[in-house]
Amino acid sequence: MRMSRLSLAAVLACATLAVALVLASVPTAAAQSLEDLTIVTNGGRHVFHVEVARTDDERAKGLMDRSHMPEDRGMLFDFKQLTPISMWMKNTVMSLDMIFIRADGTISRIADHTEPFSTRIIPSGEPVLAVLELNAGAAERIGAKPGDKVEHPMFSKK
Repeated sequence: MRMSRLSLAAVLACATLAVALVLASVPTAAAQSLEDLTIVTNGGRHVFHVEVARTDDERAKGLMDRSHMPEDRGMLFDFKQLTPISMWMKNTVMSLDMIFIRADGTISRIADHTEPFSTRIIPSGEPVLAVLELNAGAAERIGAKPGDKVEHPMFSKK
């Protein structure tokens, strides 16, 4: 039995659609599970849903090559120990706020409206445990400042 070109094209189209549907349902590395994080400011409690970068590869990739992030999202970089941190924006499309956080969850420094694609070093200024990246302007919008608290299981309850 010979298959006509039209029938073959229809079979190939159906197969391609089936593969696309399967691939669309598989989570990608960028679609990590989200964890709740709260920033406590004088203006109240502000909840964000964050991806947590715990491995060297995840921290190296960060939010590079992403062009959009919902307003209530962010990425928390876990450095696992207190250490001076230096960040940059190379290959990062979006302007971000970088919030440097001590082991007890207090904010030590905020670098706001960072410059996309910049290789300029953004230092923590002191040893920190983590860095939270949010959309540019988020820290100002919620009134975050050094000394405010960040609540997440990563930080001790001191």
